[in-house]
Parts: sequence; structure tokens; C-alpha cells
Amino acid sequence: MTDTEPQKDKQKIKAAKRMREIMTAYYMDAMTARENNKKIAWITSGGPVEPLIAMDIIPVYPENHGAMIGASKMGEDLCVKAEEMGYSSDLCSYARADISCAQINGGPIGGLPKPDMLICCNNICGTVLKWYEVQARHFKVPLFILDTPVCHTEYSPEIATYVRRQIDDYIVFLETATGRKLDPDQMVQVGHLALKGQKLWQKVLTTTTHKPSPMSAFDAFFFLALIVTLRGTQTAVDFYEELILEMEERVQAGISSVPHEKYRLLWDNLPVWYQLKWLSKKFSDHNACLVADTYTSAWCSSIKYIDENNFLDSMAEAYTRIYLNNGVDKMADQVLDMIRLYDVDGFVMHSNRSCKPYSFGQMDIMNIVREKTGIPVLMLEADMVDPRSFSLSQADTRIDAFMEIIKQKG
Repeated sequence: MTDTEPQKDKQKIKAAKRMREIMTAYYMDAMTARENNKKIAWITSGGPVEPLIAMDIIPVYPENHGAMIGASKMGEDLCVKAEEMGYSSDLCSYARADISCAQINGGPIGGLPKPDMLICCNNICGTVLKWYEVQARHFKVPLFILDTPVCHTEYSPEIATYVRRQIDDYIVFLETATGRKLDPDQMVQVGHLALKGQKLWQKVLTTTTHKPSPMSAFDAFFFLALIVTLRGTQTAVDFYEELILEMEERVQAGISSVPHEKYRLLWDNLPVWYQLKWLSKKFSDHNACLVADTYTSAWCSSIKYIDENNFLDSMAEAYTRIYLNNGVDKMADQVLDMIRLYDVDGFVMHSNRSCKPYSFGQMDIMNIVREKTGIPVLMLEADMVDPRSFSLSQADTRIDAFMEIIKQKG
């Protein structure tokens, strides 16, 4: 055993094993749903999952599957197949990978289980509307679309009424699809668990305000899965309580995600799934830790709008006012708040070819950050799943130059 191996073992987060077990059980439950007389709903990552949980419908996330495809380095082949089917290479790589997977039962887990219904919420982007229409036609299942107007400035009374009425329609849709009524008491319980889980996830993320940080954004990208997939369940609550304890133990023991952490960075946009290991090592070699990111924090950024005693009404506002459904000025304000909270030395922006809503305002946000904080900003061009849009040599050179600027400022 080398001298570095014990240190690497110390750096490993023990909860990762439990996380894999939970996600394996979740996918097994989804794959055997029909045998257990359960319904499956494919749902967008920003969609309101709580009514599904309350009605014992298993939520399945094609975007999560897309991340798995990217991390498994299967994205290029599946995206090429979608293009051969006639879909543009400019289309979101999650959508391309998912559409082609459905045709061949491909991907790292042999395709997703067939849905009984699709739930699409456009608070993350407009692409999901056509993507889910394609899949609804392919599987011949009903589709529900929840339309959330963009909150460029404020959440108006008109928006509140419009979205809240759709929540009622959504519940009727689920009741029709399942043949049973939503239990109000069960909905209340799920609402409590969802809010509790989001607060715990927020607490997990803020453990990285400690110096050195007990985990990195790369760890957060992994541990995010439960607050997306199992939000509103006791399983998610229990897991995040355990993860917080481990983070607190790491803080007390001085165990850091990056040995000799000297520089702290903020990441913007989705991960580059197929280059997580390389990016993690590249920044670590500069003694830099990505201590926070705008992506994983999006699942707790709107909890201030939730009233657990009036969950359905407040849920309409919370799902409308998520990070990506705000105007650029509001997004920039959240970035500035994170820069201050995590005391970062630099800002890394992933200009993501696939995610237009996340990437279009980045130049404005970059200028605001430079003007208001003076910290260096790095822009990396890539794609979350399709590696053809990423140049490793270019990224390598840019990161080195970026870190040199930070070191000179220090």
C-alpha cells in the first residue's frame, strides 16, 4: 500500500455505499412495478413529484438516466443514433440519449421501465415539451404538461392563480390514470417529508462553508439523486440525516475533500458527466476545491416559498420560482449570495451546449460577478452528455491559466 492510499481511503465518503444501495433498490422497484401492481410516471427533474409519491406512483427521471448515460461514457453513441433518427445535434443531449434509448432499451441499465404516464413541467426549459410529446407518442401513454411562466421580475397574483389551477388539474389527471382518489392526509405527510428532505439537503450543501470543505461539488452531484428521485419519502430524510452526521464528523476530524485545500471555487451549470473524474483531479492538483454549485442547490433554493401547512398552494409558487425559471438578474443575485456564503476565490462556468436556459444568460452573469466581486471567472465550453463538444486539451490549458490568475491574486 502506498502512502497516498490511506489518505484516499480517509477522503472517501462512507455514505456513498448506502446511496448506491438505495438507488439500486429504487430502480429494482421501478423495473418490477407491473408485477407489484404499481404505476410508473416519467417526470421532468423540475416537476412536482410529491403528488406521485402520495399516490404510490413510482417517479422515473429520464434526465437522471441521461446523467447516468453521460457518466458511463455512452452518450456519444446514443446521441449519434438519435441524429440518425432525424433529430438535430443541437437538441439537448439528455433528450437525444433518452429518445434513442427508448428505441433500443439501451444505456447503462438496459433502458428505463415503460411509463404509464408522462409528467412534464417546463420550469427548467422548453425542450422538455416536445421531448415528452415524442415519448408519449412512442409509448402511447397520456401526457400532462404543467406550464410555469418565467418569473423575470416577480411572482404575480395572475401567475399564482394560473399555476395553482394546473395543480388541481394535475391531481385529477393522476386520479384518472390510477382510478383512485388522492388521500389528503397522505399528501400532507408527503409534503412535510419533502420540505424536511430539502432542508436537510440544504444543510448538507452548507457544510462546505467550513474550511477545509468536507466534500466537494463533485460529491454533491452524486448525492443529489435522492432529493430529486425520492423527495417526499422517509428514505431520503433518513439518508440525508446520516450524511449530515458524516459531514460533521469529517469537519471535526479535519478530513477535507481536497488535500491541502487552498482555493475555493463555485461551479455554474450542469456537470460534465463524462469528465467528472478528470475535472476533479485537475482542480485538486491545483489545491482547489469546488465547494458549491448552482445546480445541486436548485433543489433547495425555493423552499422559502413552501408553507408545509398549505403545501399544494405554496407548491405552485415553489415550482414556478426555481433557479432556471427566474430572470438573469435574479440568477446573478443568487450567484453573488453563494460567492459570499462559501467565500470562493473563483467562479467556473460551464457553457453547456445542451442546456440553453442555463447557458444563454451566462455572459451577463459573468460580467455582473466580475463587476461586483472582482474574482476571476472561467468559462468552459462543453456538453453534459455528448463528449464531441468538449476539448480536453483546451479545458486543460484554460484551467491552468485560470488557477494561475487566482494564485497571483492570492
